[in-house]
Amino acid sequence: MELFRNLFEGYPNLWGGGVAHSVLILSLVIAFGIMLGKIKVAGISLGVTWILFVGIVFGHFNLNLDEHLLHFLKEFGLILFVYSVGLQVGPGFFSAFKKGGFTLNLLAMMVVFLGVTVTVILHFVTGVPITTMVGILSGAVTNTPGLGAAQQANSDLNGIDAPEIALGYAVAYPLGVVGCILSLLALKYILRINTKAEEADAERGLGHLQELTVRPISLEIRNEAVEGKTIKDIKPLVNRDFVISRIRHCDGDQQTELVNSDTVFHMHDEILVITNPIDVEAITVFFGKQVNVEWDFQDKQLISRKILITKPELNGKTLAQLKIRNDFGASITRVNRSGVDLVATPHLQLQMGDRVKIVGSELAVAHAEKILGNSMKRLNHPNLIPIFLGIALGCILGSTPFLFPGIPQPVKLGLAGGPLIVSILISRFGPHYKLITYTTISANLMVREIGISLFLACVGLGAGKGFIETIINEGGYVWIAYGAIITLLPLLIVGIIGRYVYKLNYYTLIGVLSGATTNPPALAYSNDLTSCDAPAVGYATVYPLTMFLRVLTAQLLILALA
Repeated sequence: MELFRNLFEGYPNLWGGGVAHSVLILSLVIAFGIMLGKIKVAGISLGVTWILFVGIVFGHFNLNLDEHLLHFLKEFGLILFVYSVGLQVGPGFFSAFKKGGFTLNLLAMMVVFLGVTVTVILHFVTGVPITTMVGILSGAVTNTPGLGAAQQANSDLNGIDAPEIALGYAVAYPLGVVGCILSLLALKYILRINTKAEEADAERGLGHLQELTVRPISLEIRNEAVEGKTIKDIKPLVNRDFVISRIRHCDGDQQTELVNSDTVFHMHDEILVITNPIDVEAITVFFGKQVNVEWDFQDKQLISRKILITKPELNGKTLAQLKIRNDFGASITRVNRSGVDLVATPHLQLQMGDRVKIVGSELAVAHAEKILGNSMKRLNHPNLIPIFLGIALGCILGSTPFLFPGIPQPVKLGLAGGPLIVSILISRFGPHYKLITYTTISANLMVREIGISLFLACVGLGAGKGFIETIINEGGYVWIAYGAIITLLPLLIVGIIGRYVYKLNYYTLIGVLSGATTNPPALAYSNDLTSCDAPAVGYATVYPLTMFLRVLTAQLLILALA
């Protein structure tokens, strides 16, 4: 019993100056929090946020860490979390601003700025300190990096931590999760949604996702202008991004073959085209008409296989530079990057970890596989230099002051904003300079979960001491109502605007709103409503920008109004 008492009280003479005590407390908080996070009520779980609440309980009973160690682990965990998030979303960050993606991100920006506006109004009307209101805002939109950014900005400004930020976050978070889901459900009835019609439209790739997905179509050539021409003759006439994968000639034995630069097209030939849904109509009108062809059934001599790009020397090379079609007689028809399919145009630059779909004879595909790598063992080896170099650059950027008009204090991006921006830029532009930034999904998730677990545990331990007193004596229960307003009002307003002004498909809309609140439980709820991937694509399209804006606005609110 004496041993356990010493461990929990952190005697300095036990096991190396209290290290065992600190590790024990931290491990128990994280372990209990993760276990509680697996509990679902009505299919909804708070996930790793339970770590925060367990930390508050431990902190309330004075089971805590050394103040300096607590601060270090909190900041280090936040850096790991936001950097791994940036590595994941970076490759698709800028491509999300195409025409369709721009509209979706515009709606997400409306949600962010409406939430900030409501927060500022509540701050001036109620007199609640801005530090508390920013914590409530971060909890209401379930955005942990925003919480970290606010705490760091306040620490830079005043030289001390503000536990009320974490208290506001903890109070508002549960209803933030549930409130977002209730908003999506309410919109279904407010907008009078016909779910069958909406799902049919979403599965056809209509609406604002047309530029963000890939679709194969089978066409019969009816345009006499195509007769006798090759693919290099046709491309300038169509002026769209597309790949012609296979062809079945109308004469002879109608054998299916791959299309290459020397393939000559004739009237009534049948072709398989890969393109974005937004370009389907124009390409169909140019070539002729759509037909139903079972290509897999027709292709007796051809196979298709998905191959991973795992050779470092291919990082940053274009598909044209590989010469797969000319050298081996195989064709790359699409590229999957971070879960998003891209049209395999000749100028598309490859990145480590891309998964390409290649079609050809078994021998040709085998030769191409040797060139591309397809070695999971090579991918599983972590590339640590870009990670730690990026973190170092992120810390430098986050510590650099910037002057903004109207804000008396220089603004720093902090240890949330700096690493996030650097990781997005490195993961997006690193391949241009032969820098390998790829990490496997499992490795990225491991770093992210360790980071968020350390951060939430330390935030909870730091806020636990005054939590109960704040809720009971200082009217903290009213913060729940403030959080509900911040959650519900922007989502309902922007949901109506997105439907009636921008004519968004309902399933795309709820994916965008889930992403605008960075709310994984809301995304899971949206995915359960439909078999199409419109919610997931909408969420992924707006998530990177939303994450960045949540971090930036949390810092600006503290610096401008604290």
